[in-house]
Parts: sequence; structure tokens; C-alpha cells
Amino acid sequence: MQTRRETLRQSAVVAGLLASTGLFPQYAHAAYNKTAFEAKSLPEALKALGAGAPVESKDVTITGPDIAENGAVVPVGASTALAGVKQILVLVEKNPAALVAVFHLTDSVEPNFATRTKMGQSSDVFAVAVMADGRALYAKKEVKVTLGGCGG
Repeated sequence: MQTRRETLRQSAVVAGLLASTGLFPQYAHAAYNKTAFEAKSLPEALKALGAGAPVESKDVTITGPDIAENGAVVPVGASTALAGVKQILVLVEKNPAALVAVFHLTDSVEPNFATRTKMGQSSDVFAVAVMADGRALYAKKEVKVTLGGCGG
């Protein structure tokens, strides 16, 4: 039977080996854009991510409930059938920080994502497809919140 001390020592050795071989999950930190996630609006977040002005498009789809009974857990989805998508973004217009999620894509990834977000109040929710050429195409959906989830 292993003691707690032996388990911790072995975990540290494995973490050290992973870090030395470059297999440690550092990519997630490298992809984090603090400025974008602190943006207060859709245009600010897109600017921080290097995308152009957003244009509404029928080729981008946003899903979510019409009425969210609990703003602490609101399911939303974003998808597109367009080729050449670099990122899919999910934003909530009236949240303190608008950007909820960024999904980085390659040609081998299907641009169809679902997540859950907090919403403090009723708001428009945006799905934005950032194209390889920098264009930003979006769809929006109004979600009404009956019980706030951002400290409310």
C-alpha cells in the first residue's frame, strides 16, 4: 500500500517528466486571451481576437432556450457549415464580460459546439464564426432569464 507521501512524490516525478518532454498541457494557457475575455462588448472582444467588424449571417447558427429559468446554467450551442472557420465564439451581450467561450478550429474539427453559461439577466446571445481571412459572421438569439445567475 502506498503512502500519501509516496503518491505525491511519484506525481511530482511524472509531472516533471511530462513538462520536460513538452507534453504538459501548456497549450491551454497559451491560447488564453485575457483582453478578449475581459471585453465588455462584442466589438471589443472581436478586436482583441484580431477579427473584423461582425456581419450577421444565415450560415451561422445559435441555439439556446427562449426562456432560461435559472441563469446560473444556460445551455447554448454554436455551429456553422462554412469552410475556413478559424474560431467559433459564444458571447452574452449583457454579461459583465461578454465573451463566454472560444473554440479554436482546424479543418479536421466540425464547427459544432455546445456549452453552458451564466447569465445575470435577459440578453442577446451571439455565436460568431471568425473566418481565416478575419471576417466575423454572427447569429444572435434573445434568451430571457427568470432567475439571474451572476450573483443575483
